Amino acid sequence: MRIPPYYRKPSWQRFFSGMAIGGAISWCIFLYIFGVWQEENSKLIQTQREEISELKDEIKIWQEDYANLNQENLEKITVQKINIKITNSEKYRLDDFSVFQAEEAVRDDIKTVLAKDLETVAKSKDMLKKIIENKPITLNDKRYKFKVKEMVIYTTLTIQLELQFDE
Repeated sequence: MRIPPYYRKPSWQRFFSGMAIGGAISWCIFLYIFGVWQEENSKLIQTQREEISELKDEIKIWQEDYANLNQENLEKITVQKINIKITNSEKYRLDDFSVFQAEEAVRDDIKTVLAKDLETVAKSKDMLKKIIENKPITLNDKRYKFKVKEMVIYTTLTIQLELQFDE
């Protein structure tokens, strides 16, 4: 078997040379277009890197400001409400109105802690305890005193009290 002698015919020579020249021209066009695309993509990537870097810096600044503001707000938290609960009123058979009066009397005694920051109130909790426990109260012609069972200090000051007969 032998290769046919196409290289001797001018029409085949023109066809193969046209293919070679077309291939070279198309390769040059491909390289040009690919280069342009790569250049555009590199510019896009570079701008995106710069944007990401700027945004990361902004995020860092915002997070620092946010942390500072949170810290300041925690320092400024104040007592906004006082809840008083007498837990053993059934033991002494007190009606709801008497219990309400006793709770209001205690609330009036310690209302100075309203709008104070939590740190100040926490430092003075022993004084609050003494104020509550040392003041006797008269309900239904009997004298009682309070014993503080639980005190929770946050934006709402919650105090649970027990009644005892005053000696």
